[in-house]
Amino acid sequence: MPLAEKKSNNLALYILMFNMFLAMSGIGLIIPIMPEFLGTFGAAGKVLGFLIAIFSFAQFIFSPISGDLSDRLGRKKIIIVGLFIFGASQLAFSLSSELWMLFVARFFSGMGAAFLIPPMMAFVADITTYDERGRGMGLLGASMSLGFMIGPGIGGFLSKFGLLVPFYAATGASFFAAILSIFILPNVAPVISPEKLQGKAENLFKQLKRSTRTPYFIMLIVMFVFSFGLANFQSTISLYVDQKYGYTPAQIAVLITVGGFVGVIVQTFVINRLFKRYGEMQVILVNLVVAAVSMLGILFVDLFWTILLVATIFSTATSLLRPAVNTLVSKLAGEQQGYAAGMMNAYMSLGNMIGPALAGSIFDINITFPYILGTAILLICFGIAGVWSRKNASLLASTRTQ
Repeated sequence: MPLAEKKSNNLALYILMFNMFLAMSGIGLIIPIMPEFLGTFGAAGKVLGFLIAIFSFAQFIFSPISGDLSDRLGRKKIIIVGLFIFGASQLAFSLSSELWMLFVARFFSGMGAAFLIPPMMAFVADITTYDERGRGMGLLGASMSLGFMIGPGIGGFLSKFGLLVPFYAATGASFFAAILSIFILPNVAPVISPEKLQGKAENLFKQLKRSTRTPYFIMLIVMFVFSFGLANFQSTISLYVDQKYGYTPAQIAVLITVGGFVGVIVQTFVINRLFKRYGEMQVILVNLVVAAVSMLGILFVDLFWTILLVATIFSTATSLLRPAVNTLVSKLAGEQQGYAAGMMNAYMSLGNMIGPALAGSIFDINITFPYILGTAILLICFGIAGVWSRKNASLLASTRTQ
């Protein structure tokens, strides 16, 4: 690769990371103020749960559309549209005066996120070499994790200046990222054959049906299951340690933040070395087991530092899983990078929808049930992925030699 092209691609990767960080920070920074904000509407936890669900539902609907459009129209255009939609939806949320307006605004926030994540992932595949794709996906994942981790802290600080200030900050950050992308992000054309570009766009259900015939379908199932397990854990861990040990909000924040911080370090500095040495599939299989064992392990520890250790191990395993699945699917997707990225985000969103809803329901029955169920599902997924990897050994070997 010529030096000038390499520098241009590196700049594009840094802009994508910045965009992802701003978008994920925008999602995270409104979290601390949501209870008080919803209180002004006379609403509480149940409404918050549905607002989270409708965000993921919108992502599920629009992610495949976004991926397909990015293949046809180019990544840059779709990313810019997504940033503007996301920013406008945050402003609309802050200006809402009725509950139904909150749901409409949150739906558009999910739509904006759907128009961001798949094109960004496909863009990384466009501008990285086959061997360096794992590094690119890892850096994009690190910026995502860092945004989620830092966002709530920024939101809590900004809320001191006014309850709506975090929403205005999220809007401004999104619009700033969009303008930056217009002027700096290169307009890299997707590598896709003209005959496929001329084909008729498929609806969501046809795209989902087609995904079952792709060589990476099992990896989409892995993405769904791991997202389910992660959402399961994240939506109940604060309730679990509060009810069982009476942890303070500060202690709960430490549990979540430390794991996220370690995940960012691993995604930034370690993950590409693991991919090159062991291959993405081996990383996926090992971390499915680690995630399952640590999820169950949370029930057998009772000291703060041991709970922190187990929670951090779980977060680290899931931090490795997402870019490993993304990279492997990208390598198997050929020229359909946008479609594959859209499908991954759709399956991930489905897990994010079902996980918290089911976990919350069975948590009310018994606080240990979400962790037992999550462990069982992760281990079943490990078994399915293990069988698939043995049957497709030659295909997987080809992803390490190209």
